[in-house]
Amino acid sequence: MSAYDVAVAGLGAMGSAAAYHLARRGARVVGFDLHAPPHALGSSHGETRIIREAYFEDPRYVPLVQRAYDLWFALERASGRRLLVRTGGLMIGPADGALVRGAAASGAAHRLPCERLDAAELRRRFPALAPRDDEVAVWEPRAGFLLPEACVAAHLEAARAAGAELRANEPVTAWRASGGGVEVHTPRGRVSAGALVLAVNAWLPRLAPELPFRVEVARQPLFWFEPRANAAAFAPGRLGVWIWEDAPERFMYGFPALDGLVKVAPHGGGEAMDPDAPRGAVAEAEAEAMRARLAARLPDAAGRFARGAVCLYANTADGHFVMDRHPGLPQVLVLSCCSGHGFKFSSAIGEAAAQLMLDGGSPHDLGLFAMRG
Repeated sequence: MSAYDVAVAGLGAMGSAAAYHLARRGARVVGFDLHAPPHALGSSHGETRIIREAYFEDPRYVPLVQRAYDLWFALERASGRRLLVRTGGLMIGPADGALVRGAAASGAAHRLPCERLDAAELRRRFPALAPRDDEVAVWEPRAGFLLPEACVAAHLEAARAAGAELRANEPVTAWRASGGGVEVHTPRGRVSAGALVLAVNAWLPRLAPELPFRVEVARQPLFWFEPRANAAAFAPGRLGVWIWEDAPERFMYGFPALDGLVKVAPHGGGEAMDPDAPRGAVAEAEAEAMRARLAARLPDAAGRFARGAVCLYANTADGHFVMDRHPGLPQVLVLSCCSGHGFKFSSAIGEAAAQLMLDGGSPHDLGLFAMRG
């Protein structure tokens, strides 16, 4: 008999949620992480993360994110922590662009309470914004942001309370199939478990190089600017979260001002990097490039560059994340490679992981997240 039912490698967004949902259903869980989450060395930090329903990437995401909302609110109640703030959200760009077209399609497919705004109405309702005359927006009233460090901490605390054994600063260095289960190796020894969840995101190619899809790890800078004028226009209640397609297939996103600073970042692209290499501070040239993009669309936000941070994107070829069993090893579930947009789903993905491991299936349609070569 294995010492544990399930081992979880990686305790960031996905791993912490999986450990919680497995443990609360009675599984004997052990979890490992290279560092001590929540931390700023992976992909689950940055103070705020957008959550939205009108998912431009694919309408099939919508039921999963709707379940995620329910689970975040339940975790808030159980933990006593503030985790999700609803502000409303805007998807802005050309009417025929990928962002607006995709958000509208998801809204229509799932009858979401979205509203289409032309440039004039956008300027009137949100005076911080300066769209071009040919740009439009989809307004989504239920969008908002999560507090990622608090979310990870709440999942970890709840997992421990449900009986999970979580080991910080103890990475999984190797693993192998063993007698229908798995043997997990760490710097402190070996652990046997009936199953394994690989939720290591950017580190997945090192732990499972045989998987039939490619993962590209990219460095993604985040920026906080001090508004140079009209600071009140950026306050929560005056401006929600937003995503802007300011050139074809090029996106930036941002948040209302918190503590007097506006957080903005590009989505996609980024410099390829080794996840264990020093990331370096956000360079002045990076800040100036971001300021120029910001000045064209939210001109009063483009004030003093206050600070920056760096996170990692682990990108798949199609931009969808992976939630699938290892080929040939059904006791191993890959739960990773979120291409920069998976955090909001992590509560629901953790639940689905527990369903897959304990029930053999999930009520969600998970075909979008299958491994693809």
